[in-house]
Amino acid sequence: MVASSCSALLACAHARLPRPLPRPLPSPLLARAAAAVCTARASAPLFVRRPGGAGCRRRGCLQICRDSSLQGPPSGTDSSSREQEEDKKKDAAVAAAAAARTSDSGGGGGRLSDWTTSVLLFGVWAGILYYVFQLSPNQTPYRDTYFLKKLLNLQGDDGFRMNEVLVSLWYIMGLWPLVYSMLLLPTARSSKSKIPVWPFLVLSCIGGAYALIPYFVLWKPPPPPIDEDELGQWPLKFLESKLTAGVVLALGLGLIIYAGKASGDDWKEFIRYFRESRFIHATCLDFTLLSAFSPFWVYNDMTARRIKGSWLLPVSLIPFVGPSLYLLLRPSLSSLLEASTSSSNEIQK
Repeated sequence: MVASSCSALLACAHARLPRPLPRPLPSPLLARAAAAVCTARASAPLFVRRPGGAGCRRRGCLQICRDSSLQGPPSGTDSSSREQEEDKKKDAAVAAAAAARTSDSGGGGGRLSDWTTSVLLFGVWAGILYYVFQLSPNQTPYRDTYFLKKLLNLQGDDGFRMNEVLVSLWYIMGLWPLVYSMLLLPTARSSKSKIPVWPFLVLSCIGGAYALIPYFVLWKPPPPPIDEDELGQWPLKFLESKLTAGVVLALGLGLIIYAGKASGDDWKEFIRYFRESRFIHATCLDFTLLSAFSPFWVYNDMTARRIKGSWLLPVSLIPFVGPSLYLLLRPSLSSLLEASTSSSNEIQK
């Protein structure tokens, strides 16, 4: 029994194992589907940008997002600090927009518009000069010379009484260069063309608007930066003084009242002088031009001093009185400089 069982076991051990069943080949349909899936995966991009995911981007397995500190103050801060941060952001945005406009103005469109304005203004100036020297009335040249000597105190007392309206106009014309000096310095200095403003202001003491308009043609904003030491020196210290502005306004009002109290005969005589005299005709036209240009320079000065929504701009349309009142009530550059310095120190803290 034992021998027979051992021989059976040996026979089983040497017996061949059964062959595995053959694996069924995939059908042609399944093979085509698998090949299509592999081809699609190979052609697809490795990283897909999500629509609307401008704030984040993927690099490998990491996701890079914007800094949370740029999204505003944390929720635990009080409302006042949040409003201050928003105001600072608005001011920064306004400054960036102004810088962008300034840089864009150097392009073709900005240069074209600047040149167009300059050419038109130069044409107006040339036309005015042609009118004054060629077309204006000139019936009394000798009397004009006599009036000029009397107004300059070069003619002695000969018993002739000067017209009160003409005297008031003459002295107001002497105040206009000071008003324009306070408007143009330092907020209307030209930085791009490197044209100084002071020679035109000096010539305006003789030529009035006829000497200032060439600077308006050449003027290119923005003005150069203002230094604190510069504000404490001549002439800005004098031009920024409220005492200077108050004296100019008081003198102007006094001269206007003096002309308003003149008799009707004086006004009729002045109108007759205007129709006959080139000197008086050109002086009246000069006063009109200075009054017409002053609201623009008031607006330019308001923009430089960050004055918003002020009633002084429409008031500046009043000849001489409006610009003089603005010069008296405008904030000084020194106070604005101190405010900006303190705000920058707070931001650094």
